[in-house]
Amino acid sequence: MKKIIFLFLCPFLVFCQTSFDGVESLFENKQYGKAEVFLSEFINKNPDNLKAIELLGDAYGHQKKWDKAIDVYELLVKADDNNANYHYKYGGVLGMKALENKLKAIGFIGDIKYSFEKAAELDKNHIDTRWALVELYMELPSFVGGSMKKSMKYAQELENLSKVDGYLAKGYIYEYDDEPELAEKYYKMAITEGGSLTCYDKLTKLYESENKPKEAIKNIESANKKHQRNALHYQIGKVAAEYNVELHKGEKCLHIYIKNYSAEDGVPKAWAYYRLAQIQTHRKYKAQALKYINLAITELPSIKLFKKQKVEILAL
Repeated sequence: MKKIIFLFLCPFLVFCQTSFDGVESLFENKQYGKAEVFLSEFINKNPDNLKAIELLGDAYGHQKKWDKAIDVYELLVKADDNNANYHYKYGGVLGMKALENKLKAIGFIGDIKYSFEKAAELDKNHIDTRWALVELYMELPSFVGGSMKKSMKYAQELENLSKVDGYLAKGYIYEYDDEPELAEKYYKMAITEGGSLTCYDKLTKLYESENKPKEAIKNIESANKKHQRNALHYQIGKVAAEYNVELHKGEKCLHIYIKNYSAEDGVPKAWAYYRLAQIQTHRKYKAQALKYINLAITELPSIKLFKKQKVEILAL
């Protein structure tokens, strides 16, 4: 169940332009504690405002206050049993609570399944709920209701709503079921249909899991031709360094990444230096490897993996 996508934690709400306009900026700035205080005070004065109550549940969710979030969403479900989003969010926080306490997880499964299925029944176009059901039924053991057949049913419903989501869902199912050729087929179909970075990333990770680094690099290069993201240069360098393949290409891409780096790229430059150190270690170029690993350690001195790499380099 670890992979279940509980998208209620993502900032997707359209906020009312009413008395609590400022909540939107609090969520955008990830100031969930302040949002919680603000909304609690607002609800004390406006106890029937379901939108504010929902936002309070979201604030609890972002802070991983699962028990409080459960209470809020349960209240919302009781207030409006025909609201698909309430059921979806209630099932989501129950799932997150179950992940924290696996001994009690089985006791939550019935309510989680009911909530997601109710949301899907109420809203025939609810994509997030169907994704949750695809993953839930795929990852649950069969003795508590896990079923590839049910998972595929919701994947087909996703495909009817969005071909890209359907192809990705089927790719996920076949990958989870250890059928990499079928997974590859559907991830490629998703790339052809939609071509988002997510589609490319799913195929890249599949290739990596199947120990096919050259195919992974080729796929990342295709993604970069379409999307032209600096972060993809790092990904090429990472695969090259980890699998000891196409080292020249990996080195070149890492230098491009460092040269064009910005905070938006996500991965700190220290990791690019670490990958360069890995590449030079593969080549047994001790001086160059030490140069790069020292740069990595200087920027992020607390990363144990960097220090481990330095020990390996010194032993060359």
